[in-house]
Amino acid sequence: MWRIWLIFDPRRALVALAVFLFVLALLIHFILLSTDRFNWLDGPHKKVAAAAMASPAGT
Repeated sequence: MWRIWLIFDPRRALVALAVFLFVLALLIHFILLSTDRFNWLDGPHKKVAAAAMASPAGT
């Protein structure tokens, strides 16, 4: 295992890993925020709730 760190600079590798994981986390959160189900800031869109209430109960 120690020979791998002779090939790669540990500081540069760990900084690159941290940056990659941070960008991945941001990407996942923005994808979730763009969905209707998992948007924890705005909640469900009002159009969906209004369309459900506007439909007649008998049909």
